[in-house]
Amino acid sequence: MARHKNITWNLDDSPNWNNILAALLMDIRDELKALNGRLSCSAFIAIPRKLDAIARNTEKPKKKKPQLKKVA
Repeated sequence: MARHKNITWNLDDSPNWNNILAALLMDIRDELKALNGRLSCSAFIAIPRKLDAIARNTEKPKKKKPQLKKVA
């Protein structure tokens, strides 16, 4: 079976399962291509670092436990 990337297939209008599945896969392909374009954006890639910085800056300080005095 030949594999043809990035081709919009011309499907006839008869509602059979092969045409429905092919159209569905083409829609999924288009959405994935759009997502890949957005995910490679530098602003999107920087989100985890910004969230880590926010978490570090907003965490509550740890409470110090009182030390018990040793009895000699």
